[in-house]
Amino acid sequence: MPTETTDTETPPATLNGTRIGFIGGGVMAEAMIAGLLDRRLVAPDQIIVSHPRQQRRDELTSRHWVRTTESNAQVAEESDLILLTIKPQVLKPIMRQLSGVLTPGQTVLSILAGATIKTLSNGLGHDAIVRVMPNTPAQVGEGMMVWTSTPSVSEDAMTSIRAVLGALGEELWVEDEKYVDMATALSGTGPTYVFLMMESLIDAGVHMGFPRRIAEQIVLQTVGGSVDFARASGKHMAELRNMVTSPGGTSAEAIYQMEKGSLRTIYSKAVYAAYQRTRTLSESQDEKE
Repeated sequence: MPTETTDTETPPATLNGTRIGFIGGGVMAEAMIAGLLDRRLVAPDQIIVSHPRQQRRDELTSRHWVRTTESNAQVAEESDLILLTIKPQVLKPIMRQLSGVLTPGQTVLSILAGATIKTLSNGLGHDAIVRVMPNTPAQVGEGMMVWTSTPSVSEDAMTSIRAVLGALGEELWVEDEKYVDMATALSGTGPTYVFLMMESLIDAGVHMGFPRRIAEQIVLQTVGGSVDFARASGKHMAELRNMVTSPGGTSAEAIYQMEKGSLRTIYSKAVYAAYQRTRTLSESQDEKE
């Protein structure tokens, strides 16, 4: 069902009149569009999306009433805030299309992993750049968005970007771009670690004798409830763990086996490996410029 904005639902001042363009109309772009419209932060006619396939453009129009086009240059020409929501492999040709089109009053926001501000600024011939790393829970409004910006991004643009990213979950601005690379490994890749852990727990439940659907229900609620409890308590994770670990009890035995298997070390190595891979991708992009 398309999202409607009535005359009484005026977008807030932070985005009122801001024209937002999406270059790329994939899953993450649609999640961002839906978040903006569901929270009444913009009206559909403030959004324009480019995509090479007519079928996909028709889908976006019918679902959200936004304007669509095949032309990336048209999106750039008709937007104040331009979001690069594309695949990394098409970044170079798109930067060539946009180079010389952008004006000083526009801001470009990129969600591409590994594409540094240097790469984007040089390729686009533009200084007002924002780089953000969202994660998949953003598709249901529960994402974690870590972002940084160049000094050329205005305060008004920063306010607009906070509103846009806040529609997807929590947003956190960081001063140094290196933290965006770190966030790629921790929060961007983070759902992978959580899903693997959940899959392992479900398999363990099945191994004990639970039907898979029941094991899945138990694990989903246990993980979700634990997150909510941790957030509400404000306590250190170690303190929360100690609260449910009785001497000689089941939790103590389970933790012993996990520590014996070097679970902490495995998590640490996995995150650091993801970080190193992000840095390699970034350096590779920079070398191509």
